[in-house]
Amino acid sequence: MKKIKIFLTTSLLAVSAFIMSVPANAEDVLTGDTRLACEALLCLASGTHPNECVPSLSRYFSISYKKWNDTINGRINFLNLCPTSSQMPGFANALANGAGRCDVASLNRSRMNILGVGPISNQLPSYCAAYIGHEYVNLGELTPKYVGTPERDGYWVTAAEYDTALAAYNARIEAEEAEEAQKRLQSSAY
Repeated sequence: MKKIKIFLTTSLLAVSAFIMSVPANAEDVLTGDTRLACEALLCLASGTHPNECVPSLSRYFSISYKKWNDTINGRINFLNLCPTSSQMPGFANALANGAGRCDVASLNRSRMNILGVGPISNQLPSYCAAYIGHEYVNLGELTPKYVGTPERDGYWVTAAEYDTALAAYNARIEAEEAEEAQKRLQSSAY
């Protein structure tokens, strides 16, 4: 936990430096969508969202258009309202493309084929790799990790759940292999 706090502190230095440079009457400088955009940058960079994030994330996720690409562009434009966004190249793009789409539930749901069946891919979509791998993003224990292989019904879990999920997965595979061996043994006996 200490490492996460240190990482978040150092990786969000650009945002913090801007906020620290704002005059004492910051309420007059950062208001409305500008303030919400800056708050959203901070909130979306973390895997956890305290109650203080509700207004900014509500505003961010309320940006929606008929075409998904227009929604992404609208969200990028919103995040770019924060004066520090220009000091963090690609950050707004990574957030707009990945935040809310790269959690475990979304990965397990979206990586299946159109019928909702089939193996879940062990490859992160490029937008998730850009989001999760961005230097200013730290999802901590909520970072998605893949358990197993697609051929053996692998799936995504959070980093916090990984060890337990891997043990359960390995136990299931071992049981399946023992059952297969038993079937082969029985069929060869005939």
